[in-house]
Amino acid sequence: MKKIILSIILLIISAVANGQSNRLNNLMFENLSILKENEKISIAMDMKLNNLELGSNDMLILTPMFASNKTNEKKKLASIVIIGKQRNKVLERKIALNNDPGIPDNVRSIVRHHNGLQQTFTYVDEVSVMEWMNDASLLIEARVKGCAGCEENRKEFQLLDMIIREHYRPTYKLIYVVPEVEPVKVRAEKHSASFNYMVAKHDLVRNFKNNAAEFDRVDRIINEVKNNKNLEITEFTVSGYASPEGNYNANRILSDRRAHSFADYLSDVHHISRNRFVVNGYGEDWEGLKEAVKKSSLPDKNEIIRIITNVDNPDARDAELQKLAGGKTYRTLVESYYPPLRRTDFTIAYHVRAFSVEEAREVIRSNPGLLSLNEMYLVAQSYPVNSVEFKEVFDIATRIFPNEPIALINASAADIEAGNYQVAIDRMSKMENDPRVLNNMGVAYARMGNNDKAKVYFEKAAHLNEKDAIYNLSELQKVMEQ
Repeated sequence: MKKIILSIILLIISAVANGQSNRLNNLMFENLSILKENEKISIAMDMKLNNLELGSNDMLILTPMFASNKTNEKKKLASIVIIGKQRNKVLERKIALNNDPGIPDNVRSIVRHHNGLQQTFTYVDEVSVMEWMNDASLLIEARVKGCAGCEENRKEFQLLDMIIREHYRPTYKLIYVVPEVEPVKVRAEKHSASFNYMVAKHDLVRNFKNNAAEFDRVDRIINEVKNNKNLEITEFTVSGYASPEGNYNANRILSDRRAHSFADYLSDVHHISRNRFVVNGYGEDWEGLKEAVKKSSLPDKNEIIRIITNVDNPDARDAELQKLAGGKTYRTLVESYYPPLRRTDFTIAYHVRAFSVEEAREVIRSNPGLLSLNEMYLVAQSYPVNSVEFKEVFDIATRIFPNEPIALINASAADIEAGNYQVAIDRMSKMENDPRVLNNMGVAYARMGNNDKAKVYFEKAAHLNEKDAIYNLSELQKVMEQ
């Protein structure tokens, strides 16, 4: 839909009627509106006759027309006839006698002009769109007739040089940030193993209870890392934990021995140098118990949490817990909540080699955590901007690097490209002090049609010397000036 509003004063000079020289001046056209919609072009305008000087015997015929700017094609619209006092009487008499009134067939209205009075006539018409009208002007043909047999004076005046003006289409610049190359990609995987031990023992026995299945799981994890030629193991961190029953100091020592026992197993079976291990026993895992109880539906969970929080002596906590519900609560804790606390956590740290773009396109599907932000960015750039893959890569980057501003900025830009404006705004809402974010927020709001809000963000970013925002602000200004 295209619409133009303007005011034009048309001076029609030197119209000859009845052998005398008359002047028709100050015919004003206001509020000119041209609308293209549904293969139709409609025109509306106000013709102000306030200061028009028209002889009593004169008839002014005004015919708007569309004229091609490239060819001779024209399309006349309905005419308007403006007549003086005496001419009006003649016309009425001819019509009453069924005589030819001498006016064009396409006349839409006849207006009796009153010199010196305030007169406004609203003109409206509509025609079908033709291809040449995409580059056409609006003309007014003015013909003045006096008495019968008098010479007719005809002139054409241009009201508009282009009837269909395309709205300015801004090209807003979105900011994508190129992440720095990661010189050494350091990664780590954290896992947990829950083995069964004989009472007060730290020896790992494969065929004790369900230990065999847990050993198999651990072996599978280690082998996946060891056999991956893209990785180089640099360190193992082993942390042992115990459940709270029994003596606090004894449990700390026991958890340390069990952690070392697990490290020995990894070193012996998987041939990992023992000097790569960092091993610690942390004893009773009261924090783990508290978190488990918080999520539980135990009837006295609040009292359990109070004891853990307020009783400083760990062994005294045991005694207090044993008093709850006549010992029933403690038995539930020992049977259901303590076993998961007896565990050994282990973290495998390793370096990852650099990947080419082609390799990275495969890795991002199978194990994206092995890629750097820079590698992910290059993968995204290998796809068309409007493709599903382009956006997916940036979404993966935010999942792998959730706290990295660059990942969020780029994912938000990709959202804007895809038309997901509100999603992008929500992503960026916590980083509004970053000029790159401010610029992209402005682009999102501009594309949503909220120019006022877009202007606010562009101005903030421009104030922080963001060059793309300065450019975008100028583009927005062109849109707002239409």
